[in-house]
Amino acid sequence: MLQKALAFFNTDKHQWYGWKDLKGEEVYSNLKLNDDTATMPSEAEVNAKIAELEVKENREADYPSIADQLDDIYHNGIDAWKATIKVTKDKYPKP
Repeated sequence: MLQKALAFFNTDKHQWYGWKDLKGEEVYSNLKLNDDTATMPSEAEVNAKIAELEVKENREADYPSIADQLDDIYHNGIDAWKATIKVTKDKYPKP
């Protein structure tokens, strides 16, 4: 998830970051800049982006398929669909 989060920073740079220690885990403390013009995001910014991405992934995995959602709307109405979707939204609130 760390690499997905880092992809949102310095999007105008190609391969702007790397890892100081390739034997260790890819954690924020091992992050290094490969491009001197890149800006190092703070650990808090990276963690916030990770939290945002986790909510998105969890919601996508928990929502019914689009076909099932459309079927629910057709058979039970928009309010029933909203109630179904709200369960997932409440389960995984945005940070």
